[in-house]
Amino acid sequence: MQMFDRRGLMFAGAGAAAAAALPAWARIAVQPPASAGFTAAGIADLNARMHALVDSQKLAGVVTLLARHGKVVNLDAYGKQDISGAAPMAAGSIFRIASMTKPICGVAMMQLWEQGKWKLDDPVAKFVPEFAGLKVRTKDGGLVDQARPMTMAQLMSHTAGFGTNADYEPEKLNATNLQGMIDKLAKLPLYSQPGTDWSYGPCVNIQGYIVEKLSGHDLADYLQAHILSPLKMPDTQFWVDPSKVARAVRIHTYADGRIVPAGEQRVQTAKPAFLAGSGGLFSTAPDYYRFCQALLNGGELEGARVLKPATVKLMRKSVLQPGVGVDLYGPVQKGLGFGLDFAVHERPAESGLPQGIDSFWWGGAFGTWFWIDPTNDIVFVGMIQNLNGSVPGGGTPDVRTISPNAVYAALSDRKA
Repeated sequence: MQMFDRRGLMFAGAGAAAAAALPAWARIAVQPPASAGFTAAGIADLNARMHALVDSQKLAGVVTLLARHGKVVNLDAYGKQDISGAAPMAAGSIFRIASMTKPICGVAMMQLWEQGKWKLDDPVAKFVPEFAGLKVRTKDGGLVDQARPMTMAQLMSHTAGFGTNADYEPEKLNATNLQGMIDKLAKLPLYSQPGTDWSYGPCVNIQGYIVEKLSGHDLADYLQAHILSPLKMPDTQFWVDPSKVARAVRIHTYADGRIVPAGEQRVQTAKPAFLAGSGGLFSTAPDYYRFCQALLNGGELEGARVLKPATVKLMRKSVLQPGVGVDLYGPVQKGLGFGLDFAVHERPAESGLPQGIDSFWWGGAFGTWFWIDPTNDIVFVGMIQNLNGSVPGGGTPDVRTISPNAVYAALSDRKA
């Protein structure tokens, strides 16, 4: 058995009492790769590729975690939390996970769905009356009625008709709180007819608002009680406890092709007024792994059930209408569908991606990424912290291609 100390370095032979005194993220038992069907050489190659990006000053630091059959076979932390400082990257380093918040908010929504509080074909206006009768922009600048009212399934899949995040920048939707966002959106027309276009905008923040209305709790408290505490995710929240600030990773950018700090930064240390279900959480690789493993297990981890197996399967089934594709950064991504707050790998032959069929995933704006592969029983979580870290051509190395290529090359008994 191997474990990680606070610096992310492996140690062996620690006594039970000493291990019990470690924080939860440091008690992950790392198993031999061969015990889960990976070659040791392949895992070493995965780590070498990540380390090379740090050594070449393309990344300040990186944390990756790989698990199969419920066994963590690799937990690697390399580099620094701040390229201009001394603190090393560690397994317990805390990252802004941005849009990796969305699947967690989606699970909250589906818990309420299981309770019968909403249905996929319900109109969104049933829960947000301010949206009743929203008009739709036309190409010539006019306004028309919605052909059909936007549904909850469309809200869960970025096809409800709202625009992109960039479209709403002048509106400052997050300037007050979730009700303030709703009030602003209620005065604006939609950008497309519901169901006809995949557009990455405020949909999951609206979901967070609905969670609050249906549960009677603010989003932070709801997530804590129903997801984060049951799954033992102590470092995941909308703010960083002051006692943990030293573990928060700095955001970086590039100057002359090399990694540098991205200006002055302040870490949120108290509950914010705007609880962004779209992108407000901080987390660690071990915490997020526990969330992913619970979903891979069909909604349960170590006796804590957050969803039913059938609900998890529903979340990873595409709900897009024919002809609508996921086009986050340009052309439609071939072979993918979109379920309920997850991208879904439907047609590997078209996508060319190595993940197994039915894999589901998402990523964060600062470069964090993960995937869950039920076909091969794999979870992978990766954490970096860069401005525009997920934007192709933004300077950040393509870790989302490098890592799966290395992982599946290391897999000795790959399935479809």
